[in-house]
Amino acid sequence: MIGFKMQEGFPLEQIEGTLEKIRFYSEDTSYLVGVLRCRDSKAITIVGNFPPMQEGENLLIKGQWQVHPRYGRQLSVDHWERLLPATEEGLKRYLSSGLIKGIGPVTAEKIVDHFGLDTLEIMEYEPDRLQEVEGIGVRKAADILKSFRQYKDVQNVLVFLQGYGIGVSQAMRLYRRYGSDTIQQVKENPYRMAEDIFGVGFKTADKIALKLGLPEDAPERIQASIAYTLSRAAEQGHVFLPREILFERVKELLDGADDNLSREYLDRQLREMVTQKKLFCEQLEEDEAVYYAPFYQAEKNSARLLHRLSRLAGQYSPLAISQALGAVKHDNPHLTGEQLQVLDQALHNGVLIVTGGPGTGKTTTIKALLSTFKLLKQKVLLAAPTGRAAKRVTEATGQEAFTIHRLLEYSFTEGEGFNFKRNEDNPVDARVVIIDEASMVDLLLMYNLLKALPAGCRLIMVGDVDQLPAVGAGNVLRDLIGSGEIQCFRLGYIFRQARESMIVVNAHRVNHGEMPYLNVKKRDFFFMHEEDPEQAAGLVVQLCRERLPNYGPYDPLLDLQVLTPMRKTAAGVDRLNVLLQQALNPPARDKQETVSRGNVFRLGDKVMQIRNNYQKEVFNGDIGLVTAIDREAAELVVTFRDVLMDRPVVYDFTELDELVLSYAVSVHKSQGSEYPVIIMPVLTQHYMLLQRNLLYTGITRAKKLAVLVGSKKALAIAVRNTRAEERYTFLDGRLKMGEVD
Repeated sequence: MIGFKMQEGFPLEQIEGTLEKIRFYSEDTSYLVGVLRCRDSKAITIVGNFPPMQEGENLLIKGQWQVHPRYGRQLSVDHWERLLPATEEGLKRYLSSGLIKGIGPVTAEKIVDHFGLDTLEIMEYEPDRLQEVEGIGVRKAADILKSFRQYKDVQNVLVFLQGYGIGVSQAMRLYRRYGSDTIQQVKENPYRMAEDIFGVGFKTADKIALKLGLPEDAPERIQASIAYTLSRAAEQGHVFLPREILFERVKELLDGADDNLSREYLDRQLREMVTQKKLFCEQLEEDEAVYYAPFYQAEKNSARLLHRLSRLAGQYSPLAISQALGAVKHDNPHLTGEQLQVLDQALHNGVLIVTGGPGTGKTTTIKALLSTFKLLKQKVLLAAPTGRAAKRVTEATGQEAFTIHRLLEYSFTEGEGFNFKRNEDNPVDARVVIIDEASMVDLLLMYNLLKALPAGCRLIMVGDVDQLPAVGAGNVLRDLIGSGEIQCFRLGYIFRQARESMIVVNAHRVNHGEMPYLNVKKRDFFFMHEEDPEQAAGLVVQLCRERLPNYGPYDPLLDLQVLTPMRKTAAGVDRLNVLLQQALNPPARDKQETVSRGNVFRLGDKVMQIRNNYQKEVFNGDIGLVTAIDREAAELVVTFRDVLMDRPVVYDFTELDELVLSYAVSVHKSQGSEYPVIIMPVLTQHYMLLQRNLLYTGITRAKKLAVLVGSKKALAIAVRNTRAEERYTFLDGRLKMGEVD
């Protein structure tokens, strides 16, 4: 147990008591400030590192007294042990504390009333006897026993990992991944944690490895640092890193170990990983590119498969094309010349990209494409990268759209884990596949899609290339267009109805490097001047709580979405979420809530999934509402808007690190979504991320109303800044090289 450092020569105080009050607890650092009621009824303040505790627990603690300059005398705890409750009332509090899933206050009272002070011994050694208690059947008894044993395992893991400075939230992630084998797995190879566990970084794994005695120049350590650096680069959008940049980042990761790590030694470890086929190296133009194996295979084979699709697309007779185009034009006289050209190119090319800004008729073009291929009796599948985007295109076209993961039947198989069931050996049943919001497709998803398309199938990708690139690695849509090898059509005509919208007009102005119109008397675009970040944050809250709901009327939760460029500022994602939760969903006696990693989740809260969870079929950026919290079952339910219907998803309390409040989200996380109203602070405080494509993406998320809060200076910075996020990719180069089967 890691606590405060004790001074030499001072004895440790040993005290037994009941944790009467938890004044502060951080799940990230496991630091607790609490009040302990001692056996002699005296109350003392204790501080130190603890696993999750509940008020009412009995503890034996050892520590040293210290005097805090502000908070006075307190015991800094060096060692702690949980003591079994000595009274029936203590047992009831212990069992109903929420630590054991399936036991709430009512069930705890029944169990203790039946078994008395023998309760814990019976649960440990005669668990079948739980069924003697009224209301506990075979299944509930099994669930309670499983949770009770898991709880004991967790305590062992927490104590072990805290000895290495690992916080509670990270320890719980490890336990969810490795279960009762956690301690053994960590001891055998600490660096696996950085690869396997979301939120556990190399520094954490490295700290444990070094404490376990691994030398600083051990090959395992260097290879793990290379793998982790490439993995982090992929999270930032890079498919590879130039070797010299990779080595620089590795040395930074290892605390600038220039003296101890020669370039030759790094290169030797790199070549060993290449020999093991964990990495691939390839000379690209002036640099040697270093790829993590999955990204190398994805980039190289995506180029090959795209060439194959282009070559092998089925051909239609000139008469069939003429008849189909004539019929669609007759039934849709409003189609522009541009849109008719898209239809013609779709019938002559195996792979086609259709791009364009807001108001240029991309969705209408998709509907026309569906009609055209239907006349040709071709089976068409429609998909999008996210559930939100799939739902939107389903509503707009009348044809069911799938998420790409669902299209490819991503699911779990015993012994194999999660994978795509649709692939080269089991392709999708379609002659045409249309992908909407294609700018959101990253390289790995693109590769898995291409593998699942049968020979002769057509692929049509529709999206806005001027938006922010995909969250994952790669810059697929931009690379495909930039290669010049894939047929691309840019829709440029803005429809009259769209031209009447200042959202559309200003989005195009920003995209062309012009300041948006700020003083035009239109009802769908407003600019509210406020340079001070604190005042701007307050104005955003006021708009969401009062002004916009009254102006619309708009539902503050369902219709309004705050978008902001950054997380850690006065008007950033984190702080705005705290302010907006307090304003829109304040605490109340009848509202259940729970706390995870310092975040309060309350019934009715708007939340977002922040990592792909294929088991639950929820993905990074999906937004839903908290519709139930069951403290006895230690579960929280989030209802997400799915393609066809709302879908409830159950989270165990230990899984809440996958959720964050989403009253405010980053512009990056808003991709693929449309909201009736967006409110976006644009302040000079955000200068690091004030870019043209970010401002453009934010504005284009609004369907009915866009409100910008900030300064003209910040807007001007964003409009002028064309520096697109640089990503190391080479898909365009491979397409130009003509990599084929």
